[in-house]
Amino acid sequence: MSQGLVSAAYIVAALLFILSLAGLSKQETAQKGCYAGAVGMAIALIATILNPSVEGIFFIVVAMVIGGSIGWRLAQKVEMTEMPELVAILHSFVGLAAVLVGYNSFLEHGVLVGAMKNIHLVEVFLGVFIGAVTFTGSIVAFAKLRGLMSSSALMLPHRHKMNLVALIASIWLMISFVEQGGSTGLLILMTLIALAFGYHLVASIGGADMPVVVSMLNSYSGWAAASAGFMLSNDLLIVTGALVGSSGAILSYIMCRAMNRSFLSVIAGGFGNDAVASTGDEEQGEHIATTAEEVADMLLGSSSVIITPGYGMAVAQAQYPVHEITQKLRDRGIKVRFGIHPVAGRLPGHMNVLLAEAKVPYDIVMEMDEINDDFVTTDTVLVIGANDTVNPAAKEPGSPIAGMPILEVWHAKNVIVFKRGMATGYAGVQNPLFFKDNTKMLFGDAKDSIEQILKAI
Repeated sequence: MSQGLVSAAYIVAALLFILSLAGLSKQETAQKGCYAGAVGMAIALIATILNPSVEGIFFIVVAMVIGGSIGWRLAQKVEMTEMPELVAILHSFVGLAAVLVGYNSFLEHGVLVGAMKNIHLVEVFLGVFIGAVTFTGSIVAFAKLRGLMSSSALMLPHRHKMNLVALIASIWLMISFVEQGGSTGLLILMTLIALAFGYHLVASIGGADMPVVVSMLNSYSGWAAASAGFMLSNDLLIVTGALVGSSGAILSYIMCRAMNRSFLSVIAGGFGNDAVASTGDEEQGEHIATTAEEVADMLLGSSSVIITPGYGMAVAQAQYPVHEITQKLRDRGIKVRFGIHPVAGRLPGHMNVLLAEAKVPYDIVMEMDEINDDFVTTDTVLVIGANDTVNPAAKEPGSPIAGMPILEVWHAKNVIVFKRGMATGYAGVQNPLFFKDNTKMLFGDAKDSIEQILKAI
């Protein structure tokens, strides 16, 4: 394939990536967006392999077959509840790749002099730095989401000063690295600092902000890929990385606004989010338990119902019986809608994907801002596996989730909470909603509970 055809293929692939992002912006077009992205990546890979300047095609193909087989196997096995940690660990791979490309580019580059050499050294330094931060940050995110380490924020003394010192030290090392014409020792020292910096950044962010962290790491991985593109002189990798990096940053900013969090505070490791008090995990009153039969009677006596799903629905895989109960209620003339918090679940759009998978109509799935004012006129709210996103503690100054906008479900006439027990949510904050007079607890597996309600209806 000539260089001209390779460039043309790259342009087509880049356009398909842009169409993919556009398609993913809406539920109705998300599937087409995924197809466009897959086709674009296939074109990019084929064009890269057939590029006249590429050598060792046999080894590249073998690596692709091995990697593709692993990816296919993971895609077949992974549950929707495991998607957040899968995304996090995939981001770590991108970061590690940027680090390896950076070191290889530093050790194997051709003869460079003057400004070109300085530019190359800056590319290497920044690429390794971003890649190292992305790598360890993603590993920490994976460990938190997987339950391998505590989801609470790491609150080291003077942690923000430590972050600042790490950044200043890295800048000084970059200047020295360029002035010395490239020093392996300085590059290794910076890599160690960046690895520790990435670990500390994400470890300092609490569980309630993890969906933002996943989105933020997506942005980091994009910039890491773009930096690798500069080092490899690959225009498509630069464009693709910039698209991923910018879109991830925009999504993180939107989610931070939805959570009333400062974007800078989150990426700086929770700066400004120090809680002066915690509601703890102690119970704050007496809860009222109910049965599936009572909930069925309550639903049949309602004229309007809102369902607010959370991570617990994903764990129980209850989206399918939830769809069935939605159909039965709508067939009886009962108005049923879904209220989706921007960070419900542990991945941006997690609940939307689950409901779309169960064929829940898009037009009854509402965002928090669209439905929050309607709880006052709602007869029954079903809180299925949600906790922090419906927690009134967010209204209390000093709470670890203080200021986070929430679904104000307690304004409804009746609230039914589906939970296995009285444990706190991912943020580790007790929920006063469980002890309100209009709230009843339906204990047990969410899927089993919904199926029992279906039988009673």
